[in-house]
Amino acid sequence: MKKDILEKGAILQRDKDTFAVAPHIPGGITNPDQLRKIANVAEKYNAQALKLTSAQRIAIVGLNEGELDAIWQDLDEPAGAAIGMCVRSIKICPGTTFCKRGQQDSVTVGLEMDKAYHGLAMPWKFKMGVSGCANDCSEVCIKDVGLIGTPKGWKVMVGGNGGAASRLSTPLAEGLDTEQAKALVDHLVKWFIKNDQKGRLGKFIEKMGFDAFKEEVLGSFEGDLGA
Repeated sequence: MKKDILEKGAILQRDKDTFAVAPHIPGGITNPDQLRKIANVAEKYNAQALKLTSAQRIAIVGLNEGELDAIWQDLDEPAGAAIGMCVRSIKICPGTTFCKRGQQDSVTVGLEMDKAYHGLAMPWKFKMGVSGCANDCSEVCIKDVGLIGTPKGWKVMVGGNGGAASRLSTPLAEGLDTEQAKALVDHLVKWFIKNDQKGRLGKFIEKMGFDAFKEEVLGSFEGDLGA
């Protein structure tokens, strides 16, 4: 696909002729004004469908290439990082903000992570999630890096991914307060960039061995992990 199309946040569809765009909706939390803009654009440009995505976005599907600039102008929204070698999305559950089962504030933490990392260039595609309890509605179990809330604090999980060679994430550290957890996530992101490996983090961990990975990552972490 042409670079200028990629830069427009457009995704070529199966018919090899039309495109989809997905405005960024951090954590899937939206409002009536944004929904109206998406609906108005879908109607104005004769979209084939509106699709709720697994990354908590709304994809407007079946758009003409020549209208992409006008579509983004009408949307007046940033593009979701749905493709490319970057942090794709930070999936967020309702957490203690909305859910009776929440143990930690996944909405606040997840939106802070979204602001810090969404679209950040990476050596490979990179997915993140924040779940407020062990039910893991944000599917941290298949994210490169993520947080799961517990009554005793955050659990940092690493190395998960879906796909043909799927892997479940593994606990790296537990019982962290919010600042400790965010600092460790930041360290993991920078560590992955520094090592510049081609492939998902879980593949890298498999190659190193989890114990060696844990020793190297936590050994180079300058923050506080508590007791």
